Amino acid sequence: MFAVIRTGGKQYRVTPNAVLKVEKLEAEAGSVITFDSVLAVGGEGGTKIGAPLVEGASVKATVIAQDRLAKVLIFKKRRRQNSRRKNGHRQPVTVVRISEITGA
Repeated sequence: MFAVIRTGGKQYRVTPNAVLKVEKLEAEAGSVITFDSVLAVGGEGGTKIGAPLVEGASVKATVIAQDRLAKVLIFKKRRRQNSRRKNGHRQPVTVVRISEITGA
């Protein structure tokens, strides 16, 4: 069974027991969160595609940790003008484990 969920402006294809890094969510480690924006649900019985969402479908996940990704470097250079600028940041993410997919 699989589902396609939308969170943080992105879409993810998830399966039960999968570990996923999504945009930062306000949740403590160990808590259970529910994703209600389910775009598609599939399994042995076929695939349901929502328009835009599948009615009654949800995905439950357990928050493993709040983490940050590797550093992203931003380097800007204007040629022949001795002008360079280097910045960087580490994007915060929430690591979740998918526990249950319910599709109506």
